[in-house]
Amino acid sequence: MNRAVELNLKHLHALVAVHRHGGISAAAPQVNLSQPALTQAIARLETQLDATLFDRQPGGMAPTEAAELLVPRIERALGYIADGVRVARRAHRLPALPAVERRVTLGQLRALVAVDAAGSFTLAAARSGISQPAIYRAVHELGTAIETPLTERHGKTVQTTPAATRMLRLVRLALSELAAGIDEVALLRSEQGGRVTLGVMPLARAILLPQVLARFARAHPGASVNVIEGPYAELLGDLRAGSLDLLIGAMRDSLPVRDIAQEGLFDDEPVIVARTGHPLAGATPPAFDQLLAYPWVIAATGAPVRARWERMFRQHGHEPPRLRIECGSVLITRGLLLEDDWLTLMSRDQFVIERRAGLLCEIASAGDDLRRRIGLTTRADWHPTRLQQAFVDTFRAVCAERSNDSDTTWPFRYPARGTSVQ
Repeated sequence: MNRAVELNLKHLHALVAVHRHGGISAAAPQVNLSQPALTQAIARLETQLDATLFDRQPGGMAPTEAAELLVPRIERALGYIADGVRVARRAHRLPALPAVERRVTLGQLRALVAVDAAGSFTLAAARSGISQPAIYRAVHELGTAIETPLTERHGKTVQTTPAATRMLRLVRLALSELAAGIDEVALLRSEQGGRVTLGVMPLARAILLPQVLARFARAHPGASVNVIEGPYAELLGDLRAGSLDLLIGAMRDSLPVRDIAQEGLFDDEPVIVARTGHPLAGATPPAFDQLLAYPWVIAATGAPVRARWERMFRQHGHEPPRLRIECGSVLITRGLLLEDDWLTLMSRDQFVIERRAGLLCEIASAGDDLRRRIGLTTRADWHPTRLQQAFVDTFRAVCAERSNDSDTTWPFRYPARGTSVQ
């Protein structure tokens, strides 16, 4: 079980209050707890985290490094929960209610997240190791506490209401912040542990990311890195909900949403690829018109590479040829190229192994203006842990080395129509 959801929200509020006011006596009235109860709450947190949060001194309580790392995470998590409750109530045109978020528990929020992911109380209970009545009761009590219906039944499935769906993204961000804070505190005790979760798009997978992962693993042998592949829209949703720490791959020309940030690190140039021995393979690039005589395999409409492929033909005065096969899988595309005289657009990294093995080759570059910027995408308000920051720094270093070590073995480029080859 994730330790972040075992914590007590009241204890977290208490920790923030003691940190802010510098002592038990000053903080107790702020959280409506007696001084003994507040003392016990802090002691309970220290036991759970296996860390000392305050140095007890005659003049008050001085926060330790662990508290200084943890409290900002807790403050952000509590802010996300308050915003989530406010969004859910606003969806039902309910008036603002001061401190209504103090009525909820992490267990209730965790139950709602589980039901949303599973689509039923039964499956949510099985996945979380909690009884179905307990899951149902927690979700019902959460809805009662914030005066908002959170689930509705559709046939055999249970779905979250629109209000709950809006709330859930902020709840997940809160749980992500708490998990990050616990990681930070744990790393103070030992260099072992800590995690980074990456969403990865195709252009980063073949060579770049393995280089980064290998270097990072050598420098941080106790760290855990989880690499998740998927389509951009799905990965972006996970990033915004806190399930991913960052995305690596081709950047979008304009931000699809306002709460993310992009950092470009190097340019990737798509090239025309075919099997070694293809009729167009040779020491010099063929005339562009010859590309129309062979079948192409490209991803379906909507994929960035498809738009660039279409633009390449139109820049040379041709309508894109009819596609007999549309495929977004790099693995399947590479296999198809090996079977016959097919052509495609790829990043050089995506077929580097086949090129080194003498199986695939570059026919020509698609042109400098079809380049894509590769880099990092994060939440705009992301606060990386020290380990996550170390991964980002490693990624930047590898990309800088890549940019400084240009590959001079790829000389062929097609000029746009109306220009000449220099």
